[in-house]
Amino acid sequence: MMEAALSFVSQHQQMIYIVILMAFLGIEVIGRVPAVLHTPLMSGANAIHGVVIIGAIIVMGQAATDNYPALVLGFIAVILGTLNVVGGFVVTDRMLEMFKGKKNSKNQKTRTK
Repeated sequence: MMEAALSFVSQHQQMIYIVILMAFLGIEVIGRVPAVLHTPLMSGANAIHGVVIIGAIIVMGQAATDNYPALVLGFIAVILGTLNVVGGFVVTDRMLEMFKGKKNSKNQKTRTK
């Protein structure tokens, strides 16, 4: 078991380094984004995850009819990807509604003065 793990690491060493560096880079980039921009950026990222839905549909389409693990995983990926995309847009819509409410209340206060 340990030999197989060491063999995998040695064969994929460059890929493992790239994934680790991407994780640190992602943390640094997200850490420097102002709090006000987190929701729009996350909803945009969720919309990009529509690629997951397309990939899952392709996996399900290419899988043999008796390959149940591929079909089940593809179906789960389609469901989760769809929830992610829809959830991102719902969060963005709610956030924009909050800003519209603040803007309207300021306009109403200035009109009454």
